[in-house]
Amino acid sequence: MSQVNALSQLTTNDLAAWVQQAKIQAVQGKVCDRIPQLAIANPTWFAVHICCVSGQTYSLGDTGCVFPLMSVIKVFSFLYLLENIGVDTVLQWVGVEPSDAAFNSLDQLITDGGHPRNPMINSGAITLADKLPGKTASDRTYNFCQWLNKLTGSQLYLDEVMLASVRASRSPVNQAIASYLAQKNRLENLEIALDTYEQICCLSGRVEDLALLGKVLACGNNLQHHRIVNAAMLMCGLYQASAKFAVKIGLPMKSGISGGLLAIVPKQGAIACYSPALDMVGNSVAAIAFVEALAQKLELSVF
Repeated sequence: MSQVNALSQLTTNDLAAWVQQAKIQAVQGKVCDRIPQLAIANPTWFAVHICCVSGQTYSLGDTGCVFPLMSVIKVFSFLYLLENIGVDTVLQWVGVEPSDAAFNSLDQLITDGGHPRNPMINSGAITLADKLPGKTASDRTYNFCQWLNKLTGSQLYLDEVMLASVRASRSPVNQAIASYLAQKNRLENLEIALDTYEQICCLSGRVEDLALLGKVLACGNNLQHHRIVNAAMLMCGLYQASAKFAVKIGLPMKSGISGGLLAIVPKQGAIACYSPALDMVGNSVAAIAFVEALAQKLELSVF
């Protein structure tokens, strides 16, 4: 099997076997209970959708499940700003350095003098939410969502019920991060930045929508912005576990606390999974187990 088209030569039987193996791992994880609307997810749900550059697609499991992208959206707010504002400016706002602290670490931000390590952690994403085009948080979210759906053919929408749940249980840590960023003159408007961040994290869809988003990053690997985003995902997308999985899996990946996971196979396609049971770091246990099995069997690592 050639490396170039390994992903599009999958068999449904192979996929089904890897899904079953991954689902067994889910019992080691726990559904996020900090946000009430996330806590009602069934820990046994598992869905995968694979979009190949060749046009071939594969779909298996609980693919009708709708979930908020949560932190997976950080990849695309980063891409959106790179496309609309430019590399030099965006990389003044956030770095692309890995962090060995938790994704919502205020201590890390203070140590770094208020300059977010990367766009994949909360401090970086809140900073970039402050810079999205639009006067209000709702304008920014709408413009961003429209841009993504037009670019990728996805059907993302703002889940108002999820947003209400997020607002009702607003993270004091995110509030503290935003306050520190404002203190360091990193934000133009603290409240709009935080509201925008919460709204874009509640953009929701199915695994197919997530795979369509990822396919853009797989196809355009020769473009400067896509290369930057993929590199940041590889180094920073799974928080402090990023380096471990860069070695074990070797693909640009991004997770979210809803259980979404996106993996990019440059020049081949994208793998999107949904499984809400998370490990201690905040990554989907079964989704990572599935992508790891797939990547190792098909030799998909970029290295």
